Amino acid sequence: MKDLGSFDYVIAGAGTAGCLLANRLSADPTKRVLVLEAGGTDSWIWFHIPVGYLFAIGNPRADWMFETAEEPGLGGRRLAYPRGKVIGGCSAINAMIYMRGQAADYDGWRELGLAGWGWDDVLPHFLRHEDHASASGSHHRRGGEWRVERPRLRWEVLDAVREAGAALGIAPVDDFNGGDNAGCGYFHVNQRGGRRVSAAGAFLKPALGRPNLRLETGVEIDRILFDDRRAAGLVFRRGNEQWTARADGEVILATGAVGTPKLLQLSGVGEAARLKRLGIEPVHDLPGVGANLQDHLQIRPIFKVRGVRTLNTDYANLLRRAAMGLEYALFRTGPLTMAPSQLGMFARSSDAHARPNLQFHFQPLSLDAWGTGLHRFGAFTASVCNLRPTSRGRIDLAGADPSAPPRIAPGYLSTEEDRRTAVDSLRLARKIAAQAPLARYRPEEFRPGAELDSDEQLLAAAAELGTTIFHPVGTAAMGGDDDPGAVLDERLRVRGLDGLRVVDASAMPRIPSGNTSSPTLMIAEKGAAMIIEDRR
Repeated sequence: MKDLGSFDYVIAGAGTAGCLLANRLSADPTKRVLVLEAGGTDSWIWFHIPVGYLFAIGNPRADWMFETAEEPGLGGRRLAYPRGKVIGGCSAINAMIYMRGQAADYDGWRELGLAGWGWDDVLPHFLRHEDHASASGSHHRRGGEWRVERPRLRWEVLDAVREAGAALGIAPVDDFNGGDNAGCGYFHVNQRGGRRVSAAGAFLKPALGRPNLRLETGVEIDRILFDDRRAAGLVFRRGNEQWTARADGEVILATGAVGTPKLLQLSGVGEAARLKRLGIEPVHDLPGVGANLQDHLQIRPIFKVRGVRTLNTDYANLLRRAAMGLEYALFRTGPLTMAPSQLGMFARSSDAHARPNLQFHFQPLSLDAWGTGLHRFGAFTASVCNLRPTSRGRIDLAGADPSAPPRIAPGYLSTEEDRRTAVDSLRLARKIAAQAPLARYRPEEFRPGAELDSDEQLLAAAAELGTTIFHPVGTAAMGGDDDPGAVLDERLRVRGLDGLRVVDASAMPRIPSGNTSSPTLMIAEKGAAMIIEDRR
């Protein structure tokens, strides 16, 4: 076994959180920082052109190509489960939507006994790295690394969807990020002048010139190295060679909601009985590792439209397709700057909810699944997800081989509340499509189909159409001293062990009410500050 040497901080993962951690921790020139990343560099052009997600998701060059187990709530289907295989992680292939969630989400974390995680506590950490092109008021600022801009393209059909929402009392809004995201508006996006901004571009690359920061890509981490109950480093492989890197300060796991529980379990940290069955000697019995998996299940109703431009019809026309590329090359505008979803709508599925529990992602396009071709007819998609699902799943090792993918079982639609919300969300999508502002385009329900009307039929349709919206969280969750499932304390330290911290989306005790990329960066920002404080 070869020795890479000793560092103050050894970070597992150069994904969304790991990139920010690398930047913040290496800002002190007296601290040596190592980042280990299994993916590669982001030299491929489609990591930078916004519409490149169409080519990255489902491509082994950019995606780990994970798959779920058979999901009982989805009729036994297995789902593709995309995760970024590159520096920047999922921020290099995601929807680029800048979304914090709702203030009540974080106040709820604080009520779980997690001091310092309420909305007023976390807002400064969102702001520290923000560079908002339209900054105004106390909820936005300029000057940080994480660029936020308004979209560079509008669609007539989506403007009409916004008017349809208003007709139902869902008010137009300009900004979803003030703590209350109720309403309908165009998403703000992580782009700079029509190019994607990933965590690698924003945080990691600007810091790589520092002599105290080292990045190793294309390496697979086998396990955490322990000295008794203290994390002392990481064991990893490059090709057929095994290496160690020791940490004089802390080992920090930032491999995400899929990778972090896998690495903990490989290292003997998890439910002891389960690990023993796999032939792994337990180091620390911590049953919450891999449990509490939460994700936003998106259901994707599709409505055909006529007499209005959509990306389907533009892409089907070879001249228009060529014009898209020319417009982007000359002006950095047009459809190639599109995020996967342009218009957002936050609404309540019923009066039983005091705040929005549904998020619509409206798209001027339709397809059978991400990674497949666009339909050749005009259409928009009214993708809708339950923001606060009560269903819980698990991520566990499938075996003791570090190279084997984990077993991912999200548990979608496993509670009556989630099944009820799924049916209600499809009915609300139909109400939106039936409003007068859309009538001139003669919307026709293509999926699930207007002939399906009973609750039983719509639930079956939700199970058929439902898929991940790529927001897994919670698999190494923070929790109070009285929480038997807690993996971390409120300072992101692994309970019962020393020198080991988790700083990524797996730390979230409950999923935020919106997209999860920027909340993950907030956790990294707050986590970096706590690591620095605790070292002094």
